[in-house]
This record gives sequence, C-alpha cells and structure tokens, in this order.
Amino acid sequence: MADGHTITIEQGGRHLRVVHGDLVLAETDQALALRETGCPVRYYIPAEDVRLDLLTPSETHTYCPFKGTASYWSLPDAADLVWAYPDPKPDVAEIKDHLCFYDVEVS
Repeated sequence: MADGHTITIEQGGRHLRVVHGDLVLAETDQALALRETGCPVRYYIPAEDVRLDLLTPSETHTYCPFKGTASYWSLPDAADLVWAYPDPKPDVAEIKDHLCFYDVEVS
C-alpha cells in the first residue's frame, strides 16, 4: 500500500452482535477484522448473518483508494448505517459479500 498505508484482514474470532434500538441487525462468529492505518478496527460481517430484509439500499456511494467503491444501506431512522464493497480491490478481496456497521457489540 502507498506511503506506509496498510490494511490487514483476519478472522475476527469473536462473537459480534449489531443492535439498533430493539432490532438485532446482525449476529455472527464469522466476521473479518479489518485494520487500516489511521482508522478504528472495522468488523465485516458475512451477508448471510445480516438482516438485509430490514435494510434499504441508499443512494450514497463513497470511494476509498485502497478498498474501492462502497455502497450503503439505511434504516428508517438511521441513514447510511451499514456499508459494503460489492467489488473490492484485489488487496482486500476477502471483504466481498461482507457488510460493515458503525456500531458493533463485540463479545
């Protein structure tokens, strides 16, 4: 990666739960922990462990030079709560078909 910027991805090895209000949006033991220079650890959860039926695709897209273009999903009271990289760059290919939330309970 450029200029000392690094991204590492490993099996999270922990139980994760994503809760918003009374809704459990995701629960998994299969998350990937992504560590990126200058950012907090982000947990990417396999799509099959996420309640996609509760989320609505957003118009928001952002671009990361290291990961690619992200797509976002929202809840009625929480815009752009979750994101994913549908076509990630080769260096982070493992995060394909995984979603990431801003707030995650780790146990």
